[in-house]
Amino acid sequence: MKGFVVLVLAGVIPVAVFGQGQVQAPVAGPAGTPITRSIEGTVLDAHGSAVPNAVVLLKDTKTLQVRSYLAQNDGKYHFYGLSSDINYELRAQSNGLTSPAKTVSVFDSHRIVTLNLKLKKKLKQ
Repeated sequence: MKGFVVLVLAGVIPVAVFGQGQVQAPVAGPAGTPITRSIEGTVLDAHGSAVPNAVVLLKDTKTLQVRSYLAQNDGKYHFYGLSSDINYELRAQSNGLTSPAKTVSVFDSHRIVTLNLKLKKKLKQ
């Protein structure tokens, strides 16, 4: 097996070049490549207890598309593969109650955003 060389050029992501012309892809994408993020958390009642089977609604504020997730038995929910350059609005509903809407901003640079949703108000009918 032949050795390897690491090429580093100004403004270019380092790429390891192995013998026999094989190139290993960089770990991070090139500048400007969108990075995905996840939003996860727990749906809680007014007393702080987990709410199983609550409906969690995720609204893409750019396209107004709404995705839903049924919380697990421990009240946990998650949305994966979300664009980091879109604002999202979340809220939960269960048994006639709803949580206040919460926004995850494009300015939040966390790859994993943890957001617990507390049911408080009666749903408007």
